[in-house]
Amino acid sequence: MNWIKIDEAAKMTGITKRAIRYYEEIGLIQPPERSDGQVRLYTEEDIEQLKRVVDAKEVLGFSLQELQHFLSIKGRVLEHKVQYETSRDKTFKQSELEEIAVGLKEQRNMLEDKMEKMKSFQNELKDLIQKVESLLKV
Repeated sequence: MNWIKIDEAAKMTGITKRAIRYYEEIGLIQPPERSDGQVRLYTEEDIEQLKRVVDAKEVLGFSLQELQHFLSIKGRVLEHKVQYETSRDKTFKQSELEEIAVGLKEQRNMLEDKMEKMKSFQNELKDLIQKVESLLKV
């Protein structure tokens, strides 16, 4: 396996080593493997997860708390999926699944709201560009 040290992980993701350690501390990423000398060793999957966190935070405008909430819901969904696949009893706590569904819908609505705001901003920028370009033609 090709291990990636934290210095290289920081370069690959564009975030600081401190931020990577913090994301690990608050559960946004899984704790990486460690060498005998306790050096953090990341996989390509770890790097991709870090990039998704950066994208969600920077591009989509999610707060770290919102990301934690999303990852918590995702973990619960995956846990239920594993339980369903390995259990002979296919009945689960309906109320917990309904709670997960509500959380997922809240996340979707929040994302849709952010996308609408981004679209509005994009349209405003387009209008401004057209105005500037029309002034340049005069």
